Amino acid sequence: MWKLPKPEQTAEDVFTTTISKVANEDLKQRLVSVTAAIVGASIEFDDAASNNEIHTIAPSANIDGIVTVKEMSRVYTGRLAAKGAPGRTVYDELMAAPKHGRCPLCGQHVVSTLDHYLPKTQFPALAVAPWNLIPACHDCNKAKSDVRPLTASEETIHPYYDDIEGEPWLVAEVVEGTPAALRFLVSPPAGWSEILTSRVQRQFKMLNLASRYAAKAAQELTELSDLMNTNYADGGADDVRSLLQSTANSCRLVNVNGWRTASYQALADSDWYCRGGFAAGVA
Repeated sequence: MWKLPKPEQTAEDVFTTTISKVANEDLKQRLVSVTAAIVGASIEFDDAASNNEIHTIAPSANIDGIVTVKEMSRVYTGRLAAKGAPGRTVYDELMAAPKHGRCPLCGQHVVSTLDHYLPKTQFPALAVAPWNLIPACHDCNKAKSDVRPLTASEETIHPYYDDIEGEPWLVAEVVEGTPAALRFLVSPPAGWSEILTSRVQRQFKMLNLASRYAAKAAQELTELSDLMNTNYADGGADDVRSLLQSTANSCRLVNVNGWRTASYQALADSDWYCRGGFAAGVA
């Protein structure tokens, strides 16, 4: 769950660009007539997102009774997201924002789409509002679906407005067995509020991150087991721990709450693993 810079593009600029080449005169006039509503909705979203109040924004079946949900959905898919579309430059800029091209929601997969924080099917005025569009991987976008928050605690972390990178909150636990495994969970820092804790835990569960990280870690443990069995089969728990801790520290420089950081820290802290549990890395 990485922080991203808030897009500099305004909803008005993006909307005006996307509808610039609408050929149907009736549709063009109706779209132009709701520009003020588009701008107002974006300002409301910005204010609400800045204060953890996105859940207070009411859904709508249309925009001012003039433009339908289907029409605004087509503006997004055909005039912003489509290759060669008038707004495609904006789409590409938003997609390029995450570091290393990684999804800011899971930090794992490559960005492949824009996720509507509030779904365009329920909030058509925000269909092309840049502050409502988050670059994400397919898995995270699919997991979020069209669910909208009904309370402050249900609001998922928004990369443009929330920053939870400063303190470690993702931890792993070593599952002693054959093969060895890792279990991932949220361990909220002491300074977190109940609402922030609930938000992160809910998103962690919604995106199925525990299972996704565990699957990645299983492959890592297999490869690590081969290395350990080759170089530390005759003992040397302190040397094993030193190597694991050094790796954890290096991973932390890249991502404090990355699954690899949590994995190597858990392994370094495990006496069982350092004293030979790594031999159970492969069944």
